[in-house]
Amino acid sequence: MGLILDSSVLIAAERKGSNARQAMTAIARRVPSQDIAMSVVTLMELAHGAARADTPERKALRLQFLREIAAAAPVHRITVPIALRAGRVDGESTARGIRFPLADLLIGATALEVGYSIATANLRHFRLIPGLNVIAL
Repeated sequence: MGLILDSSVLIAAERKGSNARQAMTAIARRVPSQDIAMSVVTLMELAHGAARADTPERKALRLQFLREIAAAAPVHRITVPIALRAGRVDGESTARGIRFPLADLLIGATALEVGYSIATANLRHFRLIPGLNVIAL
């Protein structure tokens, strides 16, 4: 079993002043015996946050956190099977009147495709993805 980290979990840790090692240690304590990984989309969201930082100091800290977190756990790329799964989930959900952000869809599809749960503080979107095991962190 494993866990794909949503950016919401990492952003919360970074905002509390944790470095990447501290963040990963805290997550591992809360969900022991789980392999921890990320989607490349999680890194994209963290890069977006760094680019939007309101001071050069905050930007530098966010970029450092991003570099460290990218080195701390495996990162799953968007593959053809993940893209196809995301498209299927999106199409089926849209037909039922359910929409969610593309980034969350891709992160969730990554977790489904690799057989992992998702760790998130964003329960609202991820609980809408059928078959996805969501762990609130």
